[in-house]
This record gives sequence, structure tokens and C-alpha cells, in this order.
Amino acid sequence: GMSLSAGSSPLHSPKITPHTSPAPRRRSHTPNPANYMVPTSASASVANAVSQPPSTGQVIQKETVGGTTYFYTDTTPAPLTGMVFPNYHIYHPAAPHVAYMQPKANAPSFFMADELRQELINRHLITMAQIDQADIPAVPAEVDSYHSLFPLEPLPPPNRIQKTSNFGYITSCYKAVNSKDDLPYCLRRIHGFRLVNTKCMVLVDMWKKIQHSNIVTLREVFTTKAFGEHSLVFAYDFHAGGETMMSRHFNDPSADAYFTKRKWGQHDGPLPRQHAGLLPESLIWAYIVQLSSALRTIHTAGLACRVMDPTKILVTGKTRLRVNCVGIFDVLTFDNSQNNPLALMAQFQQTDLISLGKVVLALACNSLSGIQRENLQKAMELVTINYSSDLKNLILYLLTDQNRLRSVNDIMPMIGARFYTQLDAAQMRNDVIEEDLAKEVQNGRLFRLLAKLGTINERPEFQKDPTWSETGDRYLLKLFRDHLFHQVTEAGTPWIDLSHIISCLNKV
Repeated sequence: GMSLSAGSSPLHSPKITPHTSPAPRRRSHTPNPANYMVPTSASASVANAVSQPPSTGQVIQKETVGGTTYFYTDTTPAPLTGMVFPNYHIYHPAAPHVAYMQPKANAPSFFMADELRQELINRHLITMAQIDQADIPAVPAEVDSYHSLFPLEPLPPPNRIQKTSNFGYITSCYKAVNSKDDLPYCLRRIHGFRLVNTKCMVLVDMWKKIQHSNIVTLREVFTTKAFGEHSLVFAYDFHAGGETMMSRHFNDPSADAYFTKRKWGQHDGPLPRQHAGLLPESLIWAYIVQLSSALRTIHTAGLACRVMDPTKILVTGKTRLRVNCVGIFDVLTFDNSQNNPLALMAQFQQTDLISLGKVVLALACNSLSGIQRENLQKAMELVTINYSSDLKNLILYLLTDQNRLRSVNDIMPMIGARFYTQLDAAQMRNDVIEEDLAKEVQNGRLFRLLAKLGTINERPEFQKDPTWSETGDRYLLKLFRDHLFHQVTEAGTPWIDLSHIISCLNKV
């Protein structure tokens, strides 16, 4: 391993201490960067150069300090012929393919470094969020093997009777930590549900096997009375910072004005062209590719999504989608009289395609009012004027009754070359993230070096212990610490030079 005791090379030590010579801190020559890496044999022969008589060609250095003259040989090895080592101690800036990357027209911009950092910090804060148990006594301290519950949605009133969401039951959502692996998960609680038959667990096991980048993975389902009543809990992977498509795109009441402003007997005004509130078509196609990919995986596994709804689709980051709450309907609506639990899946899969068409139409209109039956004609006119015929044909295919069973694979020709556009965007995004990672790759090593220096230096309580006292190698560490942090300007005032600190640490 590398040693901080080396004067000019991390692979050897001249074995000179303040008791034998203070010369290492006063040498005027500049070490050759090519000498930072030498073969082991050369290092071994040099390590004993001080105790052996100087051979021919070696330079004898001498220095007088306090009336005492010190003699030593220059133990810097000669540069090896035929080998050239890079003369740098910092890393190169962004690669050209990232530095000169051109943003796509009408496409969401990529994260900048500061934006990515802020996004990661926000996710960390959400993951570590906790509640004061005394303020919210309705949240139990533990549920099964989960603890540290944190509500992700406003808790329903305790005496609420009406049902919420489209599950037909009152639901609530929590972030919790599993005591088995200490990882955060999302718990979706179904209030007042008593599971009377475990045959539905066959479907749960099928859902647990599905791993897809656009699906929130179901980990387990269990019953509990920790909330004071019978409850069914679904445990999913937790994606910090995610928000529903409903809150991201359909939270503006003014977006419905085009469909609601018409009065009885009043003629429709001209359709808006390139309405400022409409989403870019490239973003809609990005969503279509992700949602259809999720449906394709689900249908291939013999299951049905059944939650293709803006309130059940999570958006993380700029454009990343994940279908949430999968498997809940399969448990809540399980029919014990059915011999084959998969008998109705083909019908549910057809419903998934219709639901996908409604989501795409709502995105194209930027309004949920557009998918209402009385507004479908106006919505399609809006799509025809503002978007391509391919998007219009895809919506019509998904929403129109067909004479045969449809498949999610049928929309692939309609997506066409736009699939490659999304693939290119994903790979460019990966390049940006890798470049940001490359800037931070040495941070952990430099932190460990600083932690070790801070632990060893300035320990007066161990001055009498030869393994801790500031002599020998420990003295060099102290000098190195001063060289790192005690730089001054020409006027003698302290000066913070981060480039100097990083460059020196990278040499170690």
C-alpha cells in the first residue's frame, strides 16, 4: 500500500526522521513525477540505501543544523527508461460528448450538476423523515416487521365512512423501515379489510416475481391489527420524491376551461392551435413508451395492471414513470368461487389498453375533462390540430372497440422510430450521470485520508508512546498536514487553495 512517509515516492521511505536529519522538509529539488511508480525490486534496493555505503554515481547530501552536520544520500531513484507516467494529480473535465451535448427540441432538459445534487438531497431528506409519535398517536410504532412509519399522504379522519380512491376502501400510505434489512418501503394500508381466503396469494406471488424499471415492485402482503382494526397492507419498493401523474400534470383547474366554458346554445369557438398549456409531443411519447413497456411485461406474465390511472402512476425526476399499486385489485376483488384465478385476466388486459388510451388522451389535452364521453369529439379535434397523426391513430386504436382481442404489441408500429429517440435520450442521460459520478469518484478516498490524518495528528496525550508521538513517520504526517492546510499569500495571510489541497491528496 501507499505510505505517507515517502519523501518523493509513495513506494519507498528514506527512513530519515527529525532525530537523524531534518533534511526531508528542506530539500530543494523537485521530485520527478515519473518516479512515483517504480518496480518492487527498485524500491527494495533503495529502501536500504541509507544504511549502506554509497555506491558509484550516488550523490552525498550534507546539511548543518545547530552545529551538527548530517550526511545522507539522495535516494530518489533514477527515471526508468522507456516508461512515461502521466504528470497529473487532478481529473479531466467533462468528456466532449457530454460537454457539447445538444438539447433536443421540445424535450425536457437534462439535469445539471446542481439540480441533480439537489434532487438527491431531497430524496435523502424524504427517506430519513420521521414523525413525533406523540403528535400523531394514530400511527403505530411498529407494524409487523416494519417500524418508523411516516405518512406519505394526509391521514383520513378517524370516523370517515365514505370510501376513497378507486379501490372501494379507505386507504392510507406510509414510508416504513423493514427491520429485517433496514431498507425503506412504501406500505399501502387498506382500512377495515379482513382477508378470509388465502387463495389470492397465488396472484401475489406472481406479482412479486415481476421486476421492471417502470413498475413499483410488490414485496409482500400481510394482515395486521396494529392500527386498531383489521387491515390489509401491501409493501412496495419506496421511491423517494415521487409524485403522481395527477399532481404533476392535472392539478391546474384552469386547464379544464376549454371543455367547460361552453354555454348552452353557444357555438364553439375556434380550437386553440399550439396551446401554450399543452404538453410537448416528445414528452407524451416518452410516457407512452414507458407505460406500454410496463403493460407488455405485466401481460406477458399472465397478469393485468388494472391501475392504469393518473392517480396510480408515479413520476420521479423529469420523465421517469412507474406504475404503482399493482396487485391490489387482484386481492380485493378475488372471487373464491373461481376455480382458475386467471380466468378473467384476458378481459382485464383489454381494459388496461382502454385505460392507457384514456391516460394518453388526457395528457394530450392536458385535462381529465377530455376523457369524459361528452367531450371525446372535442378532445380528438384538439389532438388532430396540435399533434401528429401517429398519436391520434394510437389513441383511436386504444379507445375504439375492435373485432378482435388487442395486444399491447400492436401499438409498437405506431410508436415506430420514436422508440429509438427515447433509447437515445436514456443513453445520453446515462452519460450525464456517469460524468457527474466521475467527478466524485475519489471523494471517498480523499475523505478517508483526511480522517486518518486528523486521527493521528495532534495527540498530546500519547506523547510518551513511541507509536503515537510526533516522531518518525508521524512527524512527516504533521508536516504534510501543515503543507496541505497552512498555505499563505505573499503577504503572509492565510489562504484557502482547494486545488492545492486536492492535488496534494491525489498524489498520496
